[in-house]
Amino acid sequence: MSPVPGFVARGGNPCPGARAAARFRRSGTHAVIGSVRGRLLDKDPGGELLIEAGGVGYRVVVAPSTLAGAGPVGDECFVYVHHLVREDTSDLYGFAELDERRCFEALLSAHGVGPALALAVLSHLPPDELRRAVAADDAAALELVPGIGAKTSKRMVLDLKSRLGTPETAGAAVAAAAGDGAGSAVTEVRAALSQMGFAPAEIRDAMAAVTIEAARDGDADTGALLRVALRELGPR
Repeated sequence: MSPVPGFVARGGNPCPGARAAARFRRSGTHAVIGSVRGRLLDKDPGGELLIEAGGVGYRVVVAPSTLAGAGPVGDECFVYVHHLVREDTSDLYGFAELDERRCFEALLSAHGVGPALALAVLSHLPPDELRRAVAADDAAALELVPGIGAKTSKRMVLDLKSRLGTPETAGAAVAAAAGDGAGSAVTEVRAALSQMGFAPAEIRDAMAAVTIEAARDGDADTGALLRVALRELGPR
């Protein structure tokens, strides 16, 4: 096994990235890996991509939407990366869009939010939806994420207010999402399911499938995504 999680060297030898990360930990220096581009070697259904760049295989943890949006094994793959270096581990978290990484990092700065929960939030609430929820004090939207209760959701809204910005000032990534209607369509599907009387747990499960479909087909409209959700929910 590689001495530092997240890096795999050919032939079982410690790879340069692993040694560098070890030096970062000893020196207290912040991690500097911001993106990875290379050949996709493997797609783990559990939420991990293996990307070879410069002879090194980088194990990158990703959200379901990023996993679904990655091309076939063997193709070139690019992800923006948050390199999390801690005392005994070094992990890479990958994102298809830069704004997703920014939101992930903002979530990590919130009280009690670790990388797994931050990824779960972005799996259910894309960046523009997350900003809308925080700007509107909509803690209930966060409660659809497994592991987040009423108390935690309210604290997260307070912590994120000054760190995320608003949907109107979020930058080009959010503007692009709003322009093609993908983010608003996902929001409308969630609202429609709530109005139809589905329970929060049912909505949460359905929205996971909706988010993946929206990432796969950027032109999907509200009707198409609602059909995906209803298929996932099954007959009532």
